[in-house]
Amino acid sequence: MPKTRAHVIVEGRVQGVCFRAETQYEARILGVKEWVRNLRSGGVDAVFEGEQDSVRDIIEWCHHGPIRAIVKDVTITWHEYKEEFDGFSIRF
Repeated sequence: MPKTRAHVIVEGRVQGVCFRAETQYEARILGVKEWVRNLRSGGVDAVFEGEQDSVRDIIEWCHHGPIRAIVKDVTITWHEYKEEFDGFSIRF
């Protein structure tokens, strides 16, 4: 299966609703690596890396997020797979 990397910015009511923790949980289930963090703008910034189908699944999840989130926009930038990390973390 081909591997890929995606940089994702999620806008809307995505802070204070456990978006980062739930993203980490979903990513670990899917075997996706890299990180997620809050932005000063109120959005969430994430980099996902792994098998193409799994990365697409976590991005699809980001379009709705956890139950209390209200996602307004998801911007995706695709990159070459780098295999930089061995897990998924929440950055502060």
